[in-house]
Amino acid sequence: MTGYGSGADRIDTTRPHPARVYDWFLGGKDNYPVDEELGRQIAGLSPDTKRIARHNRWFMHRAMRRLAGEEGIRQFLDIGSGIPTEPNLHQIVQSTAPDARVVYVDNDPIVLAHAGALLSGTAEGATAYLDADVRQPERILGLAADVLDLDRPVALSLIALLHFVADGDGGEGEGRSEGAYALVERLMERLAPGSCLVLSQLTADFDPESVAKGVASYAAGGVTLVPRSHRAISRFFDGLEMVEPGLVPVVDWHPELSVGELPVETQPVPIYGAVARKP
Repeated sequence: MTGYGSGADRIDTTRPHPARVYDWFLGGKDNYPVDEELGRQIAGLSPDTKRIARHNRWFMHRAMRRLAGEEGIRQFLDIGSGIPTEPNLHQIVQSTAPDARVVYVDNDPIVLAHAGALLSGTAEGATAYLDADVRQPERILGLAADVLDLDRPVALSLIALLHFVADGDGGEGEGRSEGAYALVERLMERLAPGSCLVLSQLTADFDPESVAKGVASYAAGGVTLVPRSHRAISRFFDGLEMVEPGLVPVVDWHPELSVGELPVETQPVPIYGAVARKP
């Protein structure tokens, strides 16, 4: 079990951070007043926000059960892991495959401060935490290679992350400007055939007015939020083989894999999710 990086002394409590706002949506305690303030603003505009956050989390649970079970994946790279919220990804996959190896990546120092909760995996497997940003794909892959064998299949998990990365975001310190699509392409091109991409992303397809208000609230807090259409999200999977049922609202992705019953929804959940395999 390994931890990388430092930076617990870099926690900025003057600006909201997506990981901490998401923690507040999920009912967590590892957030600050500035995060709660933004969370309450967004929840006031869209009362369904906490429900949507829970469904996104449940999608991750189901996708990981599928990958560790039927797909037989034993290596996982989770970028944008967020503040630990049980069950964590490694607990899900190692309950099926105790020898699974998991690397978490996030760039918020408060996540680093709580990373011990992400490192309590099984004796047969391994868990590690990297203090890094998705805009640093080469650094992430270089450090992850200490734990993962990149010549064997890896599940790359980008859960509710890419809507915080604009299409024209620059790669930090890596010599060229890249957007969200190029970052995903660079990460996947280094992974072995049989690797999988797990992705969920906010969309305005169902309720553009409410999502636009959320975008404005995040922008007022200094946070970029980029909802994408079904067609735009599909581009992240170019060249990959979709696992059925394809790119769908997260509530519709293999509900039978839930532990316990999912609530019956009458309102759309504006997050698409999918899993796809590298041929």
